[in-house]
Amino acid sequence: MPHAENRVGAEPKAKSVDCIDPGAILATALSAYSQGAPSPPRALTSPAVGVSAGAMRFPLCRLYLITPPALDDLADFGRTLSGALDAGDVAALQLRLKDAPDDIIAAAVDVIFPIVESRGAALILNDRPDLAARLGCDGVHIGQTDAPYAEARRLMGPGAMIGVTCHNSRDLAMEAAEQGADYVAFGAFFDTTTKDAATRADPEILNIWQETMQTPCVAIGGITVDNCGDLAAAGADFVAVSAGVWAYADGPTAAVKAFNAAIAEGLTRRA
Repeated sequence: MPHAENRVGAEPKAKSVDCIDPGAILATALSAYSQGAPSPPRALTSPAVGVSAGAMRFPLCRLYLITPPALDDLADFGRTLSGALDAGDVAALQLRLKDAPDDIIAAAVDVIFPIVESRGAALILNDRPDLAARLGCDGVHIGQTDAPYAEARRLMGPGAMIGVTCHNSRDLAMEAAEQGADYVAFGAFFDTTTKDAATRADPEILNIWQETMQTPCVAIGGITVDNCGDLAAAGADFVAVSAGVWAYADGPTAAVKAFNAAIAEGLTRRA
């Protein structure tokens, strides 16, 4: 499985949107530039909407959804999620129910997983590699105070996705990438009400990372339709959004459409 490659002093990496192998791993299925995992997560082998399995094409920056912090009505959220995923390109959904009991998280996975999987997206569980492995999630997202990467990989296995929060630190990101993380997450880029953000990241970190490293990067923190284009232009491979979608004035379905349009506009400005 190919992971990070430090290319300081080399030619900037090229990320192709040409035809790729539908059996490729995370970075291909989500970003279209890595190949060859022996056992890719099942949700990542699905082709993009309207594209044949032998010719998947993805934009260079994609939407990564994060659930609201509480899901009081799973059936209602399932309907909302279905509409949002049907509205445009979404690479992944992170289930983030902080401090919820295991049975509540398991019940959420039972409802959400078929919806996400049927749309060709990935289901990522926040914080808990042990539970993610037990529930069969496609991957896990870990913070700096969660299980270490090596433990998460041991629990999840070689074919799962593991993303790592790196705040505003290239050093943390390089360490995660060198260990084998499938993506690194930088942020917060803007004020956010979803969580208490201890750090503020500058968009320049995305540009530097894009020019020097192969591991995909996720921008997170206070991202809205109005500001996500600048992050796509700066070099984000994914923009992770929670309230910006679920609390969007015209509803989550309209939000996904608007985010995709804003991302596309931002990519026209990427150097």
